[in-house]
This record gives sequence, structure tokens and C-alpha cells, in this order.
Amino acid sequence: MTQWANSLIRISGYEVETLQKRLADISTRRAASEMRIAVLDAEMEVEKARAADDPQAAMLMAAYTTGWKIRRQLADSDLAQASIEEDGARDALSRAFEELKKFEHVAEMTRLSRLKAEAAAETIALDELAGRRKQKKKA
Repeated sequence: MTQWANSLIRISGYEVETLQKRLADISTRRAASEMRIAVLDAEMEVEKARAADDPQAAMLMAAYTTGWKIRRQLADSDLAQASIEEDGARDALSRAFEELKKFEHVAEMTRLSRLKAEAAAETIALDELAGRRKQKKKA
């Protein structure tokens, strides 16, 4: 393989690895947002049950609900942002992987063309050698 092909493949491979790490980070953030939403929902259920049994907790439920809604909206926003970023990162990773495969394909075709040219040159050389031997036998 030629030097330029190795360089392009190495650079493309690095880009693919970088995008895979970025996608993993975004997926981790998305999972954390989903977990935070689940925890918030579970906490709300616990507080509702507590408010049903405790009159003082029932009085504070409106304030808790307001705070919970704000935290839930922030978590939803974080989740939506992570989902958008994840979609973009997946698209970028797909494109980078396609580019890597193109470079690998071009490098392989270049290698095969070189081998074919070498084989053709060898065949010509062998044909010439056979032709000279044939002429020597005639003479």
C-alpha cells in the first residue's frame, strides 16, 4: 500500500475512533438523564403517598410539585438535547466510517492494480524470454 493511502486510512480511523468515543459519552449522558427522570418520578410518587398520610406534607405538596416540575423540565431538556446530539453523532460516525471504507477500497484497488501491472510485466518478460529461446533453437 502506498504511503498516502496509509496516511488517509490512519487519519480516517482516528476520526472514527474519536466519533465513537463522543457517541459513547453522549449515550452515557442520555442514560443519566433518563435515570434522573425515573428518580424524579419515583420521588414524586413517594411524596404523593407521604402527603396522603401526613397533613403537614400535604400542605407543602404544592411547593414540592412546583420544584419537581422545574427539575423535571430541566431533565427533559437535557434528555432532548442528548438525543439530538446522539443522532448527530451517529450520522457523523456513519459518514466517517463510509469515508474510511472508501479509502480502504481505493487502497486495495491500487494494490491490486499494481499487482496486475507487475504480473503483466512478468508475463511480457517471460514471453520475450520464451521467444528468444525459440529463436536460438531455430538458429
